Amino acid sequence: MPSDIVIAPPVRGDIDAVHRIEQSAFPSPWRREFFESELAADWRYARVAKRAGAVIGYLFAMWLFDELHVNKIAVVAHERRQGIADALMADCFEFARKQGVHTISLEVRQSNAGAQDFYRHLDFETSYVRPHYYPDGEAAVVMTREL
Repeated sequence: MPSDIVIAPPVRGDIDAVHRIEQSAFPSPWRREFFESELAADWRYARVAKRAGAVIGYLFAMWLFDELHVNKIAVVAHERRQGIADALMADCFEFARKQGVHTISLEVRQSNAGAQDFYRHLDFETSYVRPHYYPDGEAAVVMTREL
């Protein structure tokens, strides 16, 4: 990860940038208010990656007891493949360990081979497929990692 990247908890002022990235990264993006509600919710973990004060990536997750679920992770298109998503996930893993989490899970579109490869690179394994998971009917591949 470039040394000029800062990973920190998001603040309300970051949500517009997070939502812009979300809209450009996902065919079925979360609504803006979903991100806002995550800031105040219990059992949530959220981080943004910033360069020169500008949000260039984010991760939103939830945990309960010994399980953590990554709900969203994305990096702005022109900053991808520079280690930013790796750094966000590493930060998440560290948080999970401190919380006593043993299992991390997430869903990824079945057609998104690049994302699946990224998660395999982080030692996630395919657990099963959820048919018709996304609003457009596409299946989700559920991936997990044991810590």
